[in-house]
Amino acid sequence: MKLAKRMMSYTSTVKSASFQSSPHSHASSSFPLDTRSRNVIYMKPPSFQGNSSVSPRKRNLSVVSASRTENGVVASSSTHKGESFFRSVLGSMETVYLNRNPTAKTVLELVQSAGEEQICYDHLAFRTFGVNGYGIDSLASFFLDYGYTQKEELRFPAKKLKALWFSPPNIPHPEGGSGVNGPLPRIFISELLVDQMSPQTQEIIRKYTETSGSGYRHTALASALGSLTWEKPLHSEFQKLARESEYAAWTLVNGYALNHVTISTHRLKSHLKNIKSLNEFIQQNGFKLNSEGGILKVSPDNLLLQSSTVADSIPFCFSDGVTEPVSCSYIEFAERLVLPQYKNLPESEIKEFHRRDGFEVGNADKIFESTSKEQLTRRVS
Repeated sequence: MKLAKRMMSYTSTVKSASFQSSPHSHASSSFPLDTRSRNVIYMKPPSFQGNSSVSPRKRNLSVVSASRTENGVVASSSTHKGESFFRSVLGSMETVYLNRNPTAKTVLELVQSAGEEQICYDHLAFRTFGVNGYGIDSLASFFLDYGYTQKEELRFPAKKLKALWFSPPNIPHPEGGSGVNGPLPRIFISELLVDQMSPQTQEIIRKYTETSGSGYRHTALASALGSLTWEKPLHSEFQKLARESEYAAWTLVNGYALNHVTISTHRLKSHLKNIKSLNEFIQQNGFKLNSEGGILKVSPDNLLLQSSTVADSIPFCFSDGVTEPVSCSYIEFAERLVLPQYKNLPESEIKEFHRRDGFEVGNADKIFESTSKEQLTRRVS
């Protein structure tokens, strides 16, 4: 009964979500393949799938029948609990993301149609406010409960951000599964170091997180529902945040929504597995790529190659009645090259653990710019 009441409360919240819906938008609709660059879109909130209760105890994910691990080991029975629920939550997060970002949806369709590809996600990324319990930990707890492992911390002093990434449990995945139904992705969660911001920015952020009550306990649910946990902001306060930190302004209006998903290019089977070929393909279809630091972001060891589209925009109705397009989300691409010690392995024997793991501050710092005004207003090259 308590769970039912809680879900009714959250469903009511979604109905009053701050993003406007287009009268022509449908959760199940397919976006046409179009060579024009898209900038402003509308969103219709999807229905939530699954429960809202997450135990603080660490859980193991299910082994799916006739599935395969990253090491190639085949499993044939279901021996653990929780995978179905966990993937349904990821699926709801993905649905919100795709409904709000037609560029991402169309790019996924384009890549998949290029060679009947199985799309695997390298990682999912989220943004948070590092204040009042709303930072990385609030969202990380959900993934830790379901078997993820905390890895390295990354620091971005100029942007006043820090991030942690989390490695997925080494479990089997459905044979032929795509997206959130394929290999479990890494998780990348960043947070704004609010205490380092100006007093005015701190005051605004604290004002809204305080209206959220205990919302920091339900961040995964908020992401899956596509709902803010705090009240809609004033347009004037959004503008004040935007002048100091684009990241802060983005988080104020998008909350815990997926900031981006990342296609694992080296897992593709067509010529698009080469990220340079994929970048050309995306641009030929009329989509802008983030040009900050160059289209292709390369780690110092030359083993992690990344690129991303420019974020879509979405009309946001502020609490004072002002409606204005705001930056939403984007899609990223990552190619992880084989580590030097495995370079002589036959291609057919190479697994994910043979490739470069982790993240790179320099690359990530430039990828953050995918939601910046400078990138959104840049003409297609």
